Parts: sequence; C-alpha cells; structure tokens
Amino acid sequence: MRGHLKPFKDYQAAHFLFETSKDGRVATIRLNRPERKNPLTFESYAELRDLFRDLTYASDIRAVVITGAGDNFSSGGDVFEIIEPLTQMAMPDLIAFTRMTGDLVKAMKKCPQPIIAAVDGICAGAGAILAMASDMRLATPEAKTAFLFTRVGLAGADMGACGILPRIIGQGRAAELLYTGRSMNAAEGERWGFFNALYERATLEDEAKKLAKSLADGPWFAHSMTKTMLNQEWAMGLDEMIESEAQAQAICMATGDFRRAFEAFAAKQRPVFEGN
Repeated sequence: MRGHLKPFKDYQAAHFLFETSKDGRVATIRLNRPERKNPLTFESYAELRDLFRDLTYASDIRAVVITGAGDNFSSGGDVFEIIEPLTQMAMPDLIAFTRMTGDLVKAMKKCPQPIIAAVDGICAGAGAILAMASDMRLATPEAKTAFLFTRVGLAGADMGACGILPRIIGQGRAAELLYTGRSMNAAEGERWGFFNALYERATLEDEAKKLAKSLADGPWFAHSMTKTMLNQEWAMGLDEMIESEAQAQAICMATGDFRRAFEAFAAKQRPVFEGN
C-alpha cells in the first residue's frame, strides 16, 4: 500500500526488468527491449513513474542503478507506440501525456535513493532524459547521447531538459544540444560533466553497482538528505540555502549514524551505518 514502508525485493516489473542485490540494498532497473534499442512506451513510462514514487516508501532499497539491455541504454519514446498515436491526439490527451512523463522525472528527483545511470550505446530522446534525471551517470566510450526533440518538430523543452541540463553541463552547451539535437559523444559527455566516468562495456554495470553499493553501505539517511538539498536549493537564495542546510545538517547530527561514525573513528574502526 502506498504511504507505508515495505520491502521491494519481491517487486515484479511488467514492462522492464527489476532485480536487487543479495543484501537487497541496491536495485537495478533494466530497460529490456534490446531488439529495438529499449524504447519507452506509454505503459513503461507510467510504471517507471509509479515505481520511483513508491521507492520513497522502500524499507530496503538504498540506491538504484538504471541501465538498458543489449549494449544500448534507450532510444527514447517508441516511434509507432508513442509518437504516431500522439500525432492523432487532441490537446487534453497531449497535456495529460506530457505531464505524465514530467511526473516520472519528478519522481526520480524526489525518491530518496541516489540513482546511477549506466549508459551504453544509444541514449536518445526520453532515454537521454532518464540519464539526465539520474544523480550520477557512468558510460562506455560507445555511448551516444542525443536530445532529439527538435528532430521531430518539438521544443527542446521536454521533461525538464531546459532547466536540468544547463545545471549539469552549462547553458551554452545545453543550448547547443537542445537546439541541434546532435549526439554528444562519450568523451564530450565526460569532459562536459554529464558523465562522471567512462568504463569499458564489459565492466560498466559492475562499476555502476559498485558505486551504488558504496552509497548503500554508507550513511544512506544522510545521502537522502544530500539529494533532497541538491534538488531543493535550485530555487533558493543564499540566505535560504544556508538556513536550509543548517537545519538539514542538524537533523543528521541527531542520528545514531553520526555518533557511530565518531565512535568508530575514535576506536580506529570502520563505521557501520544503520540509517537512523
């Protein structure tokens, strides 16, 4: 039931693959239509939105990896299952769709778990948005990221791209990608700060899961607070930022994890965090 803590290790996804690590702390979401480069459908959009909303109440998941099957991340909205039907819809249905896709990004930003995108091959359109909306992005040298919306006669303003992308790579670079719809190669993506690191295809997912595990085993309550503040402070002035962080840090100082970290340091041991 939404609104109550519950374990997610037994979650059964209908439109993608979902699995958890042995300890249940790291969830992996795998877009799984490799024969078509993992496009999204109306149903997969909605299920992803609902899953990220419900992860707010997960009692076990501490970090999330999102990736794609078959050497590609995602080609974006399916041409025949999404784009073609959209050309035949009236305005009320169109705004309902665009709000639903935007709700997916909001759910990704609001869930407390850090999200790591493991990007290989094609990462385009809504697929590029999923990577953008993640907290960190790892990629292979073969990754090609494109915000394709202008290529199909739409604005680059899709699912928060005009607000979020400039904060990651800068206004001028974001403008170039959103106006032209061209592909950003992996080297550019790393140099511009879109990708945190590049790894060979054979090791990408392992590295993403290793990073996720390090976060899940760390002070994950504090990580969730960091994520909240990273998102909330976009719309704050300096005074509001400083005061909000003062309150956030005081809350973390009242947790047992803060005390455990000190006691472990004093005993020259490694702290074991419990999230409270």
